[in-house]
Amino acid sequence: MPSAFVDSNVLIYAADESFPQPRKTSIARELLRRRGLWISVQVLNEFTVNARRRDKLAFSPEQERQWYERLLLFNIVPLTTETFLAALAIHIRHQISHWDSLILASAREAGCKTLYSEDLGDNQIYEGIRVVNPFR
Repeated sequence: MPSAFVDSNVLIYAADESFPQPRKTSIARELLRRRGLWISVQVLNEFTVNARRRDKLAFSPEQERQWYERLLLFNIVPLTTETFLAALAIHIRHQISHWDSLILASAREAGCKTLYSEDLGDNQIYEGIRVVNPFR
């Protein structure tokens, strides 16, 4: 199976114990069991922000640590100057947000052909990467 990139929204649904959406939580957890998944440092940062927000995951430091132990087992794309510059070009070409452009630049760096996300149009192709909304 070719490698795929996972956006932070999938991680957040998988981790949600406070206000879980049973269907999305189940789908996200099942998806994260697959092999060959990639995330980026940016995805880890987005997860961290949501883990600490009281209106999102509201994790204790221990819950955060436990999730990082799992997440750091994924293949991780670093955030580099080259990634940033590639994201700027993607933003200009596709007129999408900077953050989504960074996700796509990281996915392309990792050689992924699929991006699991609910943030971009399902079945859209950007930079040779097909967006799949696993919750659709």
